[in-house]
Amino acid sequence: MNVNLYNSEGYLDATVYEALSNMEQEARRTAYRPLVFICSPFAGDMEGNAARAREYCRFAVAENCIPIAPHLLFPQFMEETDPAQRRLGIFFGLVLQSKCREVWVFGRNITKGMAMEIEKAKERGLPIRYFTEQCGEVAGK
Repeated sequence: MNVNLYNSEGYLDATVYEALSNMEQEARRTAYRPLVFICSPFAGDMEGNAARAREYCRFAVAENCIPIAPHLLFPQFMEETDPAQRRLGIFFGLVLQSKCREVWVFGRNITKGMAMEIEKAKERGLPIRYFTEQCGEVAGK
């Protein structure tokens, strides 16, 4: 957007210029949102864990990020209890993880699936951030 200090009739219009300039600066500042991979439990209490994963995604959005949570997507059409489909779902998730800027791990309970995601993130050199179930960042991990 090209903001002009003069209006369409050629008159100085500082108020509109300032307002449009501020809007343009805000758009530039907030336009970039990195992809973050949400790593949290799913197995076990799938209903409760899915609800918590949705909260973690809301938190990521509030932090100006785009959350990627494969454990919310793939179980909608793949069977978690079928070992072949579970392996395929984990593979799909790891492909999506490769597109992310960071991996965000939530909670103290690290499941087998999460451990695989964390290990792959380490292999890829992706930054890993750890959070409590209440979305407080854990320092020094």
